[in-house]
Amino acid sequence: MRRANLFPTVYEIQTAFRHLADSILTLPFSESLDWKNGIQNREWAWCDALFMGPTALAYLSTATGNPAYLDKAVKLWWKTTDYLYDPQQHLYSRDGSYLEKKEKNGAKVFWSRGNGWVLAGLARVLENMPENDARRYSLVTLFKDMAAKIASLQQPDGSWHASLLDPDSYPIKETSGTGFYCYAILWGLNHGLLSKSEYWPVAKKAWLALVTSVQPDGMLGYVQPIGASPDKVNEQSNEVYGTGAFLLAGAQLYQYIGKHHGKL
Repeated sequence: MRRANLFPTVYEIQTAFRHLADSILTLPFSESLDWKNGIQNREWAWCDALFMGPTALAYLSTATGNPAYLDKAVKLWWKTTDYLYDPQQHLYSRDGSYLEKKEKNGAKVFWSRGNGWVLAGLARVLENMPENDARRYSLVTLFKDMAAKIASLQQPDGSWHASLLDPDSYPIKETSGTGFYCYAILWGLNHGLLSKSEYWPVAKKAWLALVTSVQPDGMLGYVQPIGASPDKVNEQSNEVYGTGAFLLAGAQLYQYIGKHHGKL
């Protein structure tokens, strides 16, 4: 008797994802993004979702050649951005419940990893958008504005703390946000969106902050646990998304060094 396969095949996974994505195309997404009534189950109402939802649809658009997936990704990207993005600070609130919250120093609460999800997600959407797409200019402008703001908030050791505008309240490096920023800035350098003179020093310092956070057993430390706002970390703090961001950054660094061998 043949034993049943306990794990889905690649085809089954792809088919299930296509069905889910096709269902997303049919939905109106017309609700307010106010943080209530379980809105996060129906809309991209929190900034982390911008790494998850639009990037998946954008990659599917590339894989299938169907622009409808990218169209939906871009439309919903801007819906979330219109609600959570602060155009003066060039940063995103985590969700609607944080729009008016303040840190101890009186600054607005802007979470490092939350904005890391956004900037990294933006890079991955742009990676799947044709160069001649008329919508690209606005997304590139957003990417550059955020990258400039993030670079201005880098700490002397090359990291970013859990709270972007009140780093002294969490006076230690946080490596999931740092990893995503390192990845996104290196991606911007590799794709000609950011200048080498201005951003290579930022990326290099960020990478040093990451590699010096690897513990003797190989674990990346200083990763803030699952949460929704700035919080404490220590050298033993680790979660898989922190390691993932570190690996994404490393892959972009490898490409960058390959392109600029002997010129860095």
